[in-house]
Amino acid sequence: MTELLENTQLNGMLQQALFEQVPYNIAVIDRDLNLVLANNHFREYFGDWRHKRCFQVYKSCENPCEPCHARKVFETGVAKVSDETGVDRNGRTCHYIVHTAPLKDENGVVQFILEMSRDITETKQFQREYDILFDRVPCYISVLDRQFNVIRANEKYRSTFGEPAGRTCYAIRKHRDTPCRNCPAMETFVDGREHVEEMHGYDVHGKDVYYVVHTSPLARSDQPFQHVIEIATDITYLKNLENQKLEAERLAAVGQTVAGLAHTIKNLLMGLEGGMYMVDSGLKKNNQERIERGWDSLRRNFDKTTQLVRGFLNFSKGRLPDLKPTDPNEIMRQLYELYKDTSHQQGVDLALDLDEEIAPAPLDPDGMEACLTNLISNGIDAAVMSDNEQGRVILRTREEDGALLFEVQDNGIGMDSEVKQKVFTTFFTTKGGKGTGLGLLTTRKIVQEHGGRISMDTEEGVGSTFRITLPRARLEMLYKQTTEKEE
Repeated sequence: MTELLENTQLNGMLQQALFEQVPYNIAVIDRDLNLVLANNHFREYFGDWRHKRCFQVYKSCENPCEPCHARKVFETGVAKVSDETGVDRNGRTCHYIVHTAPLKDENGVVQFILEMSRDITETKQFQREYDILFDRVPCYISVLDRQFNVIRANEKYRSTFGEPAGRTCYAIRKHRDTPCRNCPAMETFVDGREHVEEMHGYDVHGKDVYYVVHTSPLARSDQPFQHVIEIATDITYLKNLENQKLEAERLAAVGQTVAGLAHTIKNLLMGLEGGMYMVDSGLKKNNQERIERGWDSLRRNFDKTTQLVRGFLNFSKGRLPDLKPTDPNEIMRQLYELYKDTSHQQGVDLALDLDEEIAPAPLDPDGMEACLTNLISNGIDAAVMSDNEQGRVILRTREEDGALLFEVQDNGIGMDSEVKQKVFTTFFTTKGGKGTGLGLLTTRKIVQEHGGRISMDTEEGVGSTFRITLPRARLEMLYKQTTEKEE
């Protein structure tokens, strides 16, 4: 009997200690929704509860909640968990999770319910701030599963690309049926690391969108993960500026070309007029020598005009470079084999200086061969015309600051400042009647179509170095655009 009494007292003490010490707000409610018992945590959180009904304490209102979870538990006898918003003892809005459980008598009838609640106000605040940040941040943010379905996207993403609605990222942004070849999310799923990729897609209206994507696993440390988050920065404006700059460069070249063409045609017409005058005067005076000289002048200027027109037609043909992964050194080697015998016969030593560590790049092999053929031919001619005992032309490749460089260096006659200013801007030639002046203009046109530039270092009597600079970023951008259009 004593042992039973002691056990009863112990149970009572334990129940009282648990009721007061457990870190939850605990209250007991009867069928009329009156609070009949509550612990200190409850009182400190909600305030004085005595002689009040639950909705008066929880919500600071005079009518029962709709729906009322307490009445539901009384009816069903099944425990329930709910997420609630109420008012704390200081009149501030609070958020809490409520576990409502039935307290049954020996007959299984629910006489009271026990409610245990814990504060999540701070968590809710963090959640709100996170949601605002996620939705309002000026980037495209999306969460992908392993099938590349977009399971969540922020406001900027939805307004630009449309509602995800369980669609795949490549269907939404690329209008594709298959994953992208350079998919950074796929790489993250494979190795669990962050990846960055510059990409091109389309908005809801079909307009081009350029963006840089950062992908990262949604996981803690090296734990298994099922989702990847993508954060993308829009660079469409920058790409448009870059494209406008390229277009401005092309238009400037066209303007300079037209000006040069007009100047050259004027000179040719003057030559033709001079030849016609000599023929006419020779006929009138029956001067055979004068007729022959005039006819020779007409023939030479006619041939020059024919070359000019044909060259200009080839120059003016609009074409996009046919880019494909190409070994820059292989282009130089082939041209070296093509020209080494010819240059040797003219007393010019042709040499290779190649950077063997250069990686392949997206190039138009035919276009680059045409460019370098002009430069090599000019270099050999310049070396032949110089006073050096041994002419020399060096074909060089290298890479600097993310750009691929082709160089053709000669120890020829070089150019003075006046010639240097004309060399890329008009139909200028130092070869007299043998040249049309279109070689370097064509070279510059092809280089610009690759998104690059051509420059020259020259010194009269010392030699010249022509340099083609092709930024890899531009080559990759052009290559992606062409391959995506093909797909």
